[in-house]
Amino acid sequence: MISKQNAADSYQPSTQTKNMSYVTTKEGIQIYYKDWGKGQPIVFSHGWPLSADDWDAQTLFFLGKGFRVIAHDRRGHGRSTQVADGHDMDHYADDLKAVTDHLNLKDAIHVGHSTGGGEVVRYLARHGDKNVAKAAIISAVPPLMVKTPANPLGLPKSVFDDMQAQLAANRAKFYYDLPAGPFYGFNRPGVKTIEPVVWNWWRQSMMGGAKAHYDGIVAFSQTDFKEDLKKISVPVLVMHSEDDQIVPYQAAGPLSAKLLKNGTLKTYKDYPHGMITTQADIINAELLAFIKA
Repeated sequence: MISKQNAADSYQPSTQTKNMSYVTTKEGIQIYYKDWGKGQPIVFSHGWPLSADDWDAQTLFFLGKGFRVIAHDRRGHGRSTQVADGHDMDHYADDLKAVTDHLNLKDAIHVGHSTGGGEVVRYLARHGDKNVAKAAIISAVPPLMVKTPANPLGLPKSVFDDMQAQLAANRAKFYYDLPAGPFYGFNRPGVKTIEPVVWNWWRQSMMGGAKAHYDGIVAFSQTDFKEDLKKISVPVLVMHSEDDQIVPYQAAGPLSAKLLKNGTLKTYKDYPHGMITTQADIINAELLAFIKA
């Protein structure tokens, strides 16, 4: 029998449910996270509309290299609370801070893919880099995805309006068509579709909430990160492919690297947006080299 005192002593800000770990934000939202291993921490921020599971190839690799690996599900995604609001970069960054504060991370490396790259950039700009050693953004949405007079290389707003329309009309179909086509470059001549990869993308996406994903399209496409990028002083590796069909290379990687104080651009020729999965061996090796440099 557990005494009242012992029960009180065992209370933690995060909860354990069926061996799953959560941190509860000041808004009462539960953010799910994985925290494996010991050593220097690497924190992974996933892309839209996925979950921490999208980093499996990276978390297993870096765990095997002696790092501590942390990956969370963004609010409304995966196993985190399917809240109806707060689907914007400020809230994403604040939720990430709730995770890093709870785990008391020091000398951390932050790695973000796609929308997660935007989350990392906003986190560093909004909360500072006191406990951050380096960062990497891969196929990431900064500095701005949507086309504007000041951002002529961006995509027309109609592209993102169409994404929202497809999501609202038939989310299950949309979440098959996207990974089966441009996300992994399976629509390119000579590229064989890997069906389990498509269905894993579908599985992760359908776990999340339609409202979070619908609003997230606005968040990743219309957030301007130019000033955020200028504030970051830690070394940042910017990894982007010229054949990215989701986040166009010309409007993203090179411009982000230029705006960063200490940015390094690594360009790939014919890798897809989802290269952390399809080219995991190469991405992992180059991330490791950057971290150890």
